[in-house]
Amino acid sequence: MKRTTLIIGILAIVAMFSGCKKFLDVTPKTNLSEEQLFTSEVGFQQALSGVYGQLASSKLYGDNLSMGFVSALAQNYATLDQASAVKLQQTQVLNYASTEVVSYTDSIWSSSYSAIAAANKIIENTETNRSVLSNNSYALLRGEALALRAFLHFDLLRMFGPEYTAGANLKAIPYKKEVNQNANPPATTADVVKFALADLKEAESLLLPVDPIVTSDLRTRRNKLNYYGVKALEARIMLYSGDNAGAAAAATVVVNSGKYPFVTQAQAGAVNQGLLVRDRLYFNEQVFMIRVRDILPTVQRYFRFRGSASQTLTRSAANFATLYETSSGGGTDFRYAYRLEQDGGGVTFPSKFWQASTSTTTISDNLLDQYVPGIRLSEMYYILAETASTPAIGVGYLNTIRLNRGIGVLPNTITASTLKAEITKEYQKEFYAEGQLFFYYKRIKASRMQFGPAMAQSQYILPIPPSELQFNPNYAN
Repeated sequence: MKRTTLIIGILAIVAMFSGCKKFLDVTPKTNLSEEQLFTSEVGFQQALSGVYGQLASSKLYGDNLSMGFVSALAQNYATLDQASAVKLQQTQVLNYASTEVVSYTDSIWSSSYSAIAAANKIIENTETNRSVLSNNSYALLRGEALALRAFLHFDLLRMFGPEYTAGANLKAIPYKKEVNQNANPPATTADVVKFALADLKEAESLLLPVDPIVTSDLRTRRNKLNYYGVKALEARIMLYSGDNAGAAAAATVVVNSGKYPFVTQAQAGAVNQGLLVRDRLYFNEQVFMIRVRDILPTVQRYFRFRGSASQTLTRSAANFATLYETSSGGGTDFRYAYRLEQDGGGVTFPSKFWQASTSTTTISDNLLDQYVPGIRLSEMYYILAETASTPAIGVGYLNTIRLNRGIGVLPNTITASTLKAEITKEYQKEFYAEGQLFFYYKRIKASRMQFGPAMAQSQYILPIPPSELQFNPNYAN
């Protein structure tokens, strides 16, 4: 048996802590037991770090669910050179039956459920071994683990489940709350949303009184699924399920927190000299981000110029001009002016993840940033714009982002249909190469993705991996 029940017993613990050497040195890996692991706060903390480490793997948000596979699905790239070292050609043409796509989806599925199993062990042991945890540690550890469980399940739903309005009562994915050998029946789309929101509700109640990001101005909690990350994820899920009022209320909590200042032009366009390091990720706007310590090989493989535009994940200069609307004032957009670079031959390539690059392709390894965005402040403004009671109110939220990206405001006489189109343009600009755009297109039931072909709605649903179908008979009906 595999996929949804990969981490069992000792094997679960070893998998969770593949990068936690100091803790594992206490006892040889082959002898490490769950009983030993969860007998101290240190063990619990290492367990949680292990889950974040799994999220950061190339199989999940270190590649596939950020700059790689899901961004290729969204037509962010146009790399079709079969000789290229970048192997996303079949993904870009949406050939879901191909060996390439099946390999990616199988990896995402199994890795996600492995991380979920690890989170479930923490959740379970916060109760069974409650006595070894202080009150604050109990709240932080359990709260984050619950939030991570919701985060992972929701992205699996967005990839493999039906769009909500058409498929709320259709089978989607299993929502795993326990680590066992059972083949869980797939929950409906509506039930996955319900379970995820229930996890977030409990996480919120646990984190609000104790999370340092709430109780003080400590901002290092961005790389944890903190209280405001929970509220932001709640807003994302509620919007997906059509609860506009709930989504707006949750997004407002994040926006009004004052914890996430917008990037300035000086930061976004800094020349990399001395302490002036260009901020391409808009670090202070990250509500939740994932640290990927070994991001360098992925960034080099995907975005470093290789001598031909067809061998780098990019689009043409003309495509980027269209994306950022340079013919109508978009040339001043920070995202266009400071996140695209050219090689000596004039080929344009994205540099979002070259966090401290120069204007050339010669980049010092030790200057690279090590984060990928999980949830941005800007998404909360887009949610508020989309759920506003009138277009005039909605465009006000959209204009806040536009002004903080260096482009002009839209008139407050905008129509509802024009506002919707402008929100789509903002998603396309803001989330380039971050893995969110494909899910946005799916949610709004777009008939076409930018730079892509006409889309049937069924093409927004990735097939359940064959390995899961073979293992789990509950998909038969």
